[in-house]
Amino acid sequence: MSAVSATSADMAETRRKSFDLSMPIFIFLALLLTALVALPLFWIIFYSFRSDTGAGATLENFVTLVTDSTLLQAYGLAIGMSLAVGLLSCVVATPMAWLVARTDLPGRKWIRMLVTASFVTPPFLGAIAYEILAAPNTGLANVVYRKIFGLDQSTVLVNIYTFSGLVFAIACFTFPYVFTLVSNALDKVPSDLEDASSILGGNAMTTLRKVTIPMVLPAMLAGTLIAILQSLTMFGSPAIIALPAGFHVITTKIWSLFQFPPRLGLAAASAIPLLILTIILLQTQKAILGRKGYTVLGGKSGSPRLTKFGRWKWVAIAFVLTVLSLTIFFPYLALVKTAFTNTVGDPLTWDTLTLKHWNFVLFEFSATRLAMWNTMLLGVLTATAVTAIALVVSYLVVRRSVTGSKYLGLLATAPVAIPGIVLGVGLFLSYANPTFQLYGTLWILLIAFMTIELPAGYQQMSSSFAGVHPELEEAGRILGASRMTTLRHITAPLLRTSVVAAWCFVFVGTIRELSATILLTTANTKLVSVIIYDLNESGDLGAICVLGILLLLISFAVVYVANRVPVLGGAQMSTRG
Repeated sequence: MSAVSATSADMAETRRKSFDLSMPIFIFLALLLTALVALPLFWIIFYSFRSDTGAGATLENFVTLVTDSTLLQAYGLAIGMSLAVGLLSCVVATPMAWLVARTDLPGRKWIRMLVTASFVTPPFLGAIAYEILAAPNTGLANVVYRKIFGLDQSTVLVNIYTFSGLVFAIACFTFPYVFTLVSNALDKVPSDLEDASSILGGNAMTTLRKVTIPMVLPAMLAGTLIAILQSLTMFGSPAIIALPAGFHVITTKIWSLFQFPPRLGLAAASAIPLLILTIILLQTQKAILGRKGYTVLGGKSGSPRLTKFGRWKWVAIAFVLTVLSLTIFFPYLALVKTAFTNTVGDPLTWDTLTLKHWNFVLFEFSATRLAMWNTMLLGVLTATAVTAIALVVSYLVVRRSVTGSKYLGLLATAPVAIPGIVLGVGLFLSYANPTFQLYGTLWILLIAFMTIELPAGYQQMSSSFAGVHPELEEAGRILGASRMTTLRHITAPLLRTSVVAAWCFVFVGTIRELSATILLTTANTKLVSVIIYDLNESGDLGAICVLGILLLLISFAVVYVANRVPVLGGAQMSTRG
């Protein structure tokens, strides 16, 4: 009897250990992701049909949306701005990608690395850098120009506070999306076809025009659409440049509707067309990337053909240096110079060097310590939570462990279609009510960041899972382990580099977020990005530059760690700003 009892106990223990938690976890994640995605959208729709006077259901907000000239103008300017940014990004990034991927241009590796720096730079910080460089009165470019030619104060060489200035400032930090997609596409173009064109008598330009460009055209269009989408949904740069210039785009207009007296119903109604436009752009981009431009038959193709410049090399180098100077060197130098001098207009000499802005930010400004703590805490919590959720969701979806797992994949990627300002509106309406009372706490910010960054974490982990063969997991299942036990003890250790990479990208994306954050913070929950925006309104550029440099140092440190991980070659970072 004792042997039988022992055997029964062993079998019970085995059943207990091998109990499959896949379905309970699937149900929990389905409810969690549904709440993260559906709840804000529900309240946006609900409030859009609600009068701000509390008179019940009404179409008043939508009537105002199509009749109010300020809202129509804001939408028109936003669409015009985003189209211009997309076109400018494509015009600049496409030739630069070709120079890096398909020519013998010196320093191609360094150029790729420097362009990646634009991903790390928050767009709102880049806009502030161009305030320092191109403001009509105090901008460094105008100050130097007037001093060199002895002109009076009324003479202006460049003015960032214009529509064209806004387009330029945003394009400086969105062109990397086009550059990345086009350069990757050029790397994959088989040289065999270009060789065939040369054999048939085509010169370099003919081959480029009739063979290479048609092959990378889908990547060019997709990258342009991403640039359009990023600029259309951006809040930080338009708020810093457009508002002083005297005009609104739709994101800043929605933000203004939350100022006193708040018009929550109209803000919700104004967010819906922006959401629809975002979904259309994303679906168009997906359709373009989903089309196959060519198919390689017969095995691996040869290495990419490199065009030799000869006497045109210096023209190409001048073009690349100009782009890098406008997008990286000049903005970064402006931030560093302003952080170490008394005023923007002071020359950088030993006599003008000062640490007063650093002393103010680090030791006198009371908001710094709290903002840094909140930013780092939310960055760590968001990165950890999103990576953990993405790991499990990716496993369930890629391995099809549970019936209906595709539903989790759709939910995990759905937030990418929700602009940051729209999500901020939805979260404010969802959690600022008496039921939850989360407004004014870090919890509402954590929910916002998890929702925003979930698609980036999920895409990173799902692509990594697809590269791991399930044989080891099947062996674990044969030996009696449950799916979750197999994931924890076998699959996750194999993917540890991908997990680290996803964590780093989510962390960087979190600490640079502003679009949703601006609607959800209070005095006790300020973040570094919001403090920078507040200081910009008061004109304290020296303190802004110090905070911006600190934020960049943290971001670059994390990216450096991420780049030490070998699997990062195809990863993409989520960016909003």
